[in-house]
Amino acid sequence: MTLKCFRLRDGGLLTAIPAHQHHASHDARRKGFLWARLAIFAVLAGAAACAAAQGGAAPDPHSALPTMASLHGVVTSTDGTAYEGARVVLERTGDGAGPVVTAQTDSNGAFSFANLPPGAFRLTVSTQGFQTQFISGVLHAGEDFDVHTIALPVAGATNEVRVSSESQVEIAQEQLNLEEKQRVLGMFPNFYVSYDQHAEPLTARQKYQLAWRTSIDPVTWMMTGVVAGAEQASNTFAGYGQGAQGYGKRFGANYADGFTSTMLGGAILPSLFRQDPRYFYKGTGSLASRAMYAIANSVICKGDNGHWQPNYSGILGGIAAGGISDLYYPASNRSGVEVTFANALIGTAEGAVQNLFQEFIVRRLTPRLPRYPSTVTQ
Repeated sequence: MTLKCFRLRDGGLLTAIPAHQHHASHDARRKGFLWARLAIFAVLAGAAACAAAQGGAAPDPHSALPTMASLHGVVTSTDGTAYEGARVVLERTGDGAGPVVTAQTDSNGAFSFANLPPGAFRLTVSTQGFQTQFISGVLHAGEDFDVHTIALPVAGATNEVRVSSESQVEIAQEQLNLEEKQRVLGMFPNFYVSYDQHAEPLTARQKYQLAWRTSIDPVTWMMTGVVAGAEQASNTFAGYGQGAQGYGKRFGANYADGFTSTMLGGAILPSLFRQDPRYFYKGTGSLASRAMYAIANSVICKGDNGHWQPNYSGILGGIAAGGISDLYYPASNRSGVEVTFANALIGTAEGAVQNLFQEFIVRRLTPRLPRYPSTVTQ
């Protein structure tokens, strides 16, 4: 879902820029390789189906369910500097309110509370010389509640912070702007990943912004040129010829592949189906649960309503992009309908592998991950 792969039509694979969509080559593969890769997809799809079935199954009343919750966040100044030593007071405000709990932020501005019973709560964040902040919310059983970054303005009037739907678009834009700064190894764009599980849904305009920003990124152009050069050297798509004209055709075809795939699967169809094209990093739980989550996300996605649903946008986007590519590739390299659909299934399976890389590897290779703004307003 998140890492775009440039694929050489002779079967080679070159990992390139991160992006939402990837679509498999559309040249006629040998049937032996095709069915072998389809078998791999069947295994992955079966695992994803099992994960979905387990996730949607009715809870066993005799199973031991987690009853306690936890809460964490970060305190900074308004310029983003982590604030050490701020006092954070947690009060229970619902029925059966428990004792008040207090913590102080560490050198990174972080604080946390563990083993909390579910229910309504109120946080008071204060320190000398800065405005006191109040944050309210509700903890659910087994939840690790992230209050995100709490900025303390210079001393003045006390500021009540409340959750508000009026600012969702503005918050989503702030989060999107931060995502567009995510680069693996400080270079390769990784825009279609949210490290905030509760990020605000994107508007249609923001989905088009993300797709466009990915498509025009300088690294996108650079990697397209590298792949076109490799194809030229191996005389892939001989129908394009050699020389500057042949290179230009290969470059244009590769760029068109990425552009149509990103626009269809990352903007047009997500806007139509009201789905979020991003991969939401899990980062917690057992290795097995995280792996199943990553695999399942190749065929499901989060809707704009916050519910998980079949990933119509990604799957149909891959099929449509594959069909469109037959309009500009040499006749000898064009795929039939059967191969186009088979390649879409293979691309979905490869998406599961890419999600596993996102879940376990890519985050470690992404320096200076941004701190997302919390879903609150004054």
